[in-house]
This record gives sequence, C-alpha cells and structure tokens, in this order.
Amino acid sequence: MRWRQVGPFRGGRVLAVTGVPGEPNVFYFGGASSGVWKSSDAGANWQPIFDQENIASIGSIAVAPSDHNIIYVGSGEACIRGNISYGNGVYKSLDGGKTWKNIGLKDTQHIGAVIVDPKNPNIVFVAALGHAYGTNEERGLFRSTDGGVTWQKVLYKDNKTGAIDVVFDPHNSNMLFASLWEVYRTPWSLNSGGPGSGLYKSTDGGSTWKHLEGHGLPDGIMGRIGVSVGADSSRVYALIESKEGGLYRSDDGGENWIRMNDDGRIRQRAWYFTHIFADPKSMDTLYVLNTGMFRSTDGGRTFNLLPAPHGDHHGLWIDPDSPERMINGNDGGATVSTDGGKTWTTQYNQPTAQFYHVITDNRFPYYIYGAQQDNSTIAIKSYDDEGVIGRQDWFPVGGGESGYIVPYPPDPNIVFAGAEYVTTRFDKRTEQVVDISVLPLDPSGNGAEKLEHRFQWTSPLFVSPHDPNTLYNAGEMLFKSTNGGQSWTAISPDLTRNDKSKQKPSGGPITLDITSVEYYDTIFAAAESPQKKDMLWVGSDDGLVHLSTNGGGNWSNVTPKDLPEWSMISVIEPSHYDAGTAYIAVDRHKLDDVRPFIYRTRDSGKTWTMIANGIPEGSYVRSVREDTSRKGLLFAGTETGVFFSLDDGENWQPLKLNLPAVPIHDLNIHGDDLIAATHGRAFWVLDNIGPLRQIDASSASAEMILYKPQTALRLHYPDAIERRGPVGDDPPLGAIIDYYFKAAPKDEVKLEILDSNGKLVRALSSKPKKEDDQPPEWPDQVKEITTVPAGAGMNRYAWNLRWENPLKIPGAFYTGTGPRGPLALPGRYTVKLTAGNQTQSQPLEIAVDPRVKNLNEADLQKQFALQMQIRDANTELHQAVNQIRELRAELKRIRARFENDPRLKQVIEQADALDKKMTPVEEELIQVNMKGSEANLAFPDMLNELFDGFTSSVETGDGAPTQQQHEIFKKLRGRLDQQLSAWRQIMTSDVPAFNDLVKKSDMPVLYLPTTSR
Repeated sequence: MRWRQVGPFRGGRVLAVTGVPGEPNVFYFGGASSGVWKSSDAGANWQPIFDQENIASIGSIAVAPSDHNIIYVGSGEACIRGNISYGNGVYKSLDGGKTWKNIGLKDTQHIGAVIVDPKNPNIVFVAALGHAYGTNEERGLFRSTDGGVTWQKVLYKDNKTGAIDVVFDPHNSNMLFASLWEVYRTPWSLNSGGPGSGLYKSTDGGSTWKHLEGHGLPDGIMGRIGVSVGADSSRVYALIESKEGGLYRSDDGGENWIRMNDDGRIRQRAWYFTHIFADPKSMDTLYVLNTGMFRSTDGGRTFNLLPAPHGDHHGLWIDPDSPERMINGNDGGATVSTDGGKTWTTQYNQPTAQFYHVITDNRFPYYIYGAQQDNSTIAIKSYDDEGVIGRQDWFPVGGGESGYIVPYPPDPNIVFAGAEYVTTRFDKRTEQVVDISVLPLDPSGNGAEKLEHRFQWTSPLFVSPHDPNTLYNAGEMLFKSTNGGQSWTAISPDLTRNDKSKQKPSGGPITLDITSVEYYDTIFAAAESPQKKDMLWVGSDDGLVHLSTNGGGNWSNVTPKDLPEWSMISVIEPSHYDAGTAYIAVDRHKLDDVRPFIYRTRDSGKTWTMIANGIPEGSYVRSVREDTSRKGLLFAGTETGVFFSLDDGENWQPLKLNLPAVPIHDLNIHGDDLIAATHGRAFWVLDNIGPLRQIDASSASAEMILYKPQTALRLHYPDAIERRGPVGDDPPLGAIIDYYFKAAPKDEVKLEILDSNGKLVRALSSKPKKEDDQPPEWPDQVKEITTVPAGAGMNRYAWNLRWENPLKIPGAFYTGTGPRGPLALPGRYTVKLTAGNQTQSQPLEIAVDPRVKNLNEADLQKQFALQMQIRDANTELHQAVNQIRELRAELKRIRARFENDPRLKQVIEQADALDKKMTPVEEELIQVNMKGSEANLAFPDMLNELFDGFTSSVETGDGAPTQQQHEIFKKLRGRLDQQLSAWRQIMTSDVPAFNDLVKKSDMPVLYLPTTSR
C-alpha cells in the first residue's frame, strides 16, 4: 500500500528561502507546512529533502557561507496566522540536505530567523518566537558556538516575548541586530505588540545586547520589527510596527534614526509581514515584503512594486555576490529571479497547497474538491487517461480559500462552495459563480460582537445525505436552504456560548486585524446522520455539541461531560451504521494544548467515551472519519499525519507508509480509496484500502494472506506517459492485488490469473526473467512489470488485465505498442497466489469502463477473439524470426571455425546458400533495418511491424472490429502463412540436406531451432 500524490502542483505558503553563493542553480525553500525543498536547476523543478523528518513547518533556513554542505533549519513558521503548524526545534544537515539531525531547542515551536557566521559554520543564531498560543521559557535569541551541540540564551525578555529577527553586519560578524516581539494568539484574538517588543544591538558577537530606544525611534509600545544592515556597515534599516511606525533608517550603525517612510503598503498587517532586506551591494537599495514585493533605490524614500508572482510576500534571499540573483517566498510558493526581479520562475511546480477540507463527487473518474489557503477552490481529477494528472485536470469552483465545498450529487457541474463569510453556487457549464451567502455583506474590520450573524473562516456547508436539494450552512446558528441557496431559513437558535468578551476586535493593541479567522462562538462542525433523516449534529468552536432529531425543531445539549472548556469541535462524523453513534474530533492547540482528543457516543450523545489511545501528544486531531464499508474502521487526520483504528477507536496506529509528515486537515472515503486533504502537500490518495477492511483477528498469526481485490476497471491507458515536469500520479491501473507474508518466502512466489473456466490467463513470478523488450528509446515509455514482489509484510502488484504476451523478438524495435496480450474481458476471474506449499485464491471481478454506455457484450467478444488471433499470429511470426536468427548464428559459428579449411569448401558454400535462402523469408517477416522506432520512415514496414500497428488499431476502444479490420487481418494472415510455409520448407528440406553433407564431413550437425526460445 502506498500513498499517491494527486496534486495540484500549485505552491503554498513559503517563508524560508535561500540560495548558495557561487552555485547559481541551487536554491532551497522551507514551506509553512511542507518541509524543505531543493532546486538544482534555478527553480525549474523542486524536490523534497525533508520527508524523513517528523515535522513539516519551516520558519527559517540558512546555508553556512563557509561550507555549503552545512544547512541549518529552524522549524515552525513565525508568521503566526490562524492556520499555523508548529515546529520542534532546529535541524542541521552536513551533506547538503541528504540527511538531517534535530539539534535542540525543541520547545521553541516557532522560529523567525536562523543565521550562520560567514566564516565559522559552528556559530549560529536562532530567533525563537516560542509558543504562539501560550507562555514558555524556550524563546528569545539563542546562540551556539559548537554547531548546535549546546545553546545559550543570549537575549531574553520574558515568557511571553520571543525573538523574531536577527542579522549580521555583513562586514563584521561581531556586530548584530535583533528584534524581540511580544505577541500571542487565542482562538478568538491576535495581539501583536507590548512592552516586551524592541530593537537590540550587539557589538561583541551576541554576548551582550543594548536596547535601542529614543534617538529617533518611535515612542510607545512596539510590535513586530524587521531589521537589515546595508552594503555599508553604517546603514541600518528597521521596519517597525508602532503607532508612529514605518521604515526607519540609521546612517551611523544604529545610534540615531529617522523615519524615512510610512507608506501604508509597507506597514499594513504588520504582524504578518514586516520583512525587510537590504541589497548587499547598493547602500540605497532595499526590499520590503508585504502584499506586494517593493524595492527602493533611494534609501527608503520611495518604493516601486516589482512583478513577483502571487501576493503576500515573506521571504527573500539576495545573492551577496550577484544581487540580481534572488529567491522570494510568498503565500503562493517559492520563485527565483536571475535578473533583479524583472522575471520570475513559476510557482506551478510545487505540490505544497494547504487544503482545509476534502470531498469527492460521484462521477468517474471522481473529482477531489478542496479550498487552498491563499488561493482558490480546486476540483481535480483523481485519474486521467493520459497517465498523469496535470494542469489541464483541475479548475476553481467558486468560493474562496478556506471553506467547505459541496458538489451537487445529481449534477457535479453544480458546486456549492464556502469561504470566509461567503457561500457561492458555481456552474461549470457557464463558468458563472453566484453569491448565495446567508448574509451577503463583507464584515471585515468589524468585531464579531457587532455582526448580525457570525460565520467562521471555514464555516460548515453540507448537503443532506437523504435529499440532495437540502443544503445546510452554519454560522452561530444552523441555516437550511431547499432551493440552491436562493433563500435560507434558520433552523436553530444560537448553539454557542455567545461569550461577548470573546467577540472583540482582533489584532491590537497597535494594529487591528479583523478577519473571520478570529470570529468566535461559531458552529465549526455540523452533519446529518446518513442513517436517519433530520438527525442533525452540531459542534461549536467554543466547546458545545448539540443534537436535533427532528430537523432542527428541537435541540439538546449533548456536550461530553469531561470535554475541557473552550475546546473546538473540529469535525463531527455520524455513523453510517447506527443512528445513535457519532464521533467528534476535538482540537485544543489554540489553547496551547496539543493532546489528541476523539470522542465516541453510541447513545445519541447521552454518554461519550474518549478514544485517542495510540495517537501521541503533538498529533492533535482535526478530523475523524468512519469507513463506509467496514464497521469499526476509523481514520483520523492529525497535525502530523493519518492514523487508523480497527476496533472503533479503542486503539490507533499510524498509517504513514510513504506519506511525509504534514498536517492532515480532513479525510474522505470514496469507494475503496482514502483521500487526504493535507495542509501543506496538496491532495494524496491511498488507493484500495481493501486490506485494511479485511484484517481480522487471525491476521496477526497468518503466514500468508491474499486479500480479495477490489473490482478492476477495464480501462485503455496510455503506452507513453509524459512524467517530466510538475504532474500528479495516476492510480495503479488494472487489478490491484494485495498480499501479505509474515516472513519473506524462501521459494519462488507465483501469481496466476484464471478465467471463469479455469483457463490460465496470466502467470507471473517473483523470479526475474530475462526481458525481451526493445532497448529504451524515449523516457516516457510504459514498461510492463512482470516480476511480482515477495517481501516480508504487505506486497502489492498491479496486473494490467492483459492475457499472456506473445513470444517476443529480443531487441526488436516497434512503431506501436509492441506485442502484448489483449485486455481480459469483463467478468469473473480467480487470483491464485502460491508460495512454497501454500496456495490461496480470491475472486476478482473485471468491469467495463463506467463511461462506456450501451456496450454490447457480443461485440467485445468479437474484438477479443480477433485480438487473440493477432496475438497468436505474432507468436508464430516471432517464433519463426527467432528460429531463423538462431540458425543463422549456428551457421556463422560453422563458417568462423571451418572457412579456412579447403577440405570443407562444399560445406561452407552450402552454409552460405542456406543462409541466403533464409534471408528473403526473414526480410518479409521483419524489417531487418528497424534500428529505431521511427526507422519505418526510411524503410517500409514488413509483417512484424504491420502486425504491431494492427494490434493497436484493433484494440482502440471497446467494440466490435470493423469489416476493414477483419479484411486486413485476413490479408496479413495470408502473407504470414505464405512465409511460414516457406520457412517450414527450409526446416524440413534444406536443413536436413545440409546436415547430411555435414555428417559426411565428420562435422557436428545443425540442431533445428526449437519451437520456443
């Protein structure tokens, strides 16, 4: 079993970026929740290099200037918006990112900056912000002088103030500037600024620090501060959040300051931005990152907007040797410029999207829907006939960056989508998006207490499982629409605590920042029982659970009695099997509590049981979902990955497999697939969870298990797949066959497919066999895997549904697909697994492509019959060519050995004559000049190449062969029979005659080629 990355390849938020001086093609970025990535081609492609670690959020990254193999990473982003993930300290690599080691500061959680001494890679400074949602001691500015073996806290204020920035004077590493920031979050507020914030300077390598105040710096409390030293040590820039904030400049190394600019474009949302970077060569050139990327060339007096892609910019690295070379990190990913910001590389090559929720529709192939943070909604195919999932396979569906999405079950062209305080209806046919919000007014800038209705950043939106025309949307109360959102009716009172003290404006005390992220006392989770119509469950972000059994007519408070106060009910999952059973995922990380909480009720909320055993602390739970086929099989999406339970939540274990550590915000089960909405690595699918559904009490002691395969779809998939570039993966196609060995078998493992009459369709083995395929010519060719895995544990093999291949000609080139067996017909088959003296069998159903309508079974039978005739003709043809070439090789050996012996002149002459007689037969059977797949442009196709192309012709689509195809086969078969007859004549007449001559010369006779190679 293996997770498959679907995409989309569209970047998510990036704060940490760096390049490498002297290596113009090498760049790194750290995603807000996607780990560390490396490009070796200047941003054209990116590869993850941090997937083996157990954390995904990256706040800063630095390459040691004196040794480019040494990289330091500060985990945990420090732009502490409402959907942040946390880190667990500092990581170090000594081999350019191949391997990593955690080197401490594990409780810092959020790191704003990491810098390395230009000459000594062991001297490192870390600006640690600390816990965003609580107080802690491991925060402030830390220094290591031994490469992270030990750390000293060199600048600290108190347990609610952290460090956010630190920089060297590029000409004197003993001189540093750093900033402290007093900031904290609660579920209902953000507070940026306080007496702890300030700007500091050190002149002794960070051992002591001076608080810079007065001398032109703003009075009063400060918030976030960004600092940078210019090309001249005397020039220092500081971007300061305060009532009199803006861009400040010092021309004497930080002694005196002047406010150069208070442009709102560079001051807005100071807690989220406040990023400043001085050019390493030009004293008057500097960059400020905000919603746009701005550059000043006059020392900060004026700024011009640069055409960097996306918006909301956070990270910038400028090559100290070639400042026109830079990398920028923003809310849409990482992007590289090599011309000073005039042009930038694409961000559509990074599968780092942060999704909030996931849902699927009911078509084939099904689409996966979600809303991407800092971007748009997405509907993306789960499978594409081209073999990969690319840009052409996804599109936006209205809504916005954060909400739930609901495809209309009877018609997936209609999609309802939510966002911050907005609900829309989208029609794919017209591409129109219609606002159907309950309250179509923008509440931005207002505290929740002033609003008529309170809708959260990601407010629930769902359709009734009993009536697709009933739509629900939740604010502080539950609303219902039966006309596609044209009108809404409240069907509940306020189902929250409605604590007005937690509905105040957010952002202060300096800069208000009011988005619906901090709107509190709202319904955060809601669902209707699939077992019982009008049985509605509702959970709030302030810790209440309510239930109505009559469609909202009456409501009961069924909150678990031991649920800690103010907990957020993240997801409610009513059972598919029992109306009284439901599960809730509870998230308390915004209260600085990262323990996992999942509750289960079996009596409609009268009592609840905590069921999180096995999920470790730190893996707080965002989603819980019940399998739709096996009762008691549960899945949990946590901050560090996916977990599953086989016993209704009593015990949990990780379902990591190859999935990197990443926050899982939601899960969805579609048929046999488990889909994960990651918040940092886009969508992933675990194809065919059948083995999890079939595990039982006897599985633990079994030596071997062959699991029943899911129904296999008879699809026509491509022979060449363009895998280059940013594309997602298709599912394994054909029949997915899963099996388990307690220990790796010592003997050969055999996998056989038999039809309903017991006839062998395909025989496969764990023993590698010599491949007769043509040598590779283009990188996108699909190569059939014919060796089945046989390791200890779970094994998976995808049979391509084809009957046994025809005999092949070693090294032959083909213009088409090459010789292969036909696709198996729809119907019932048997899979048989043999290892040693153990054999197990399971039934397998093959079904037609769901998109093919009005298929005539008799037509498929006719197509299959002709394909089998072609396959068998191919075998006869290839057998003859192989025999001719084996015989020619034997004749060549005779010549080489005896051609200089005058006594055997007649034998040599007869050998030449025999060879010459075989040649026209061979040249009719195969184009002997076919040395590449397009050699037929210079040399005409012979029977081998004609049959190859004809194979492709007959198997296109599902249907009866055409009259022309029958006629062509008759002609080709006639030509083949003619040549086979000529070859049999040589075999039965000329070869024996030659052997008679050889016997008279006391030489070894020719051996007739066998009927198989």
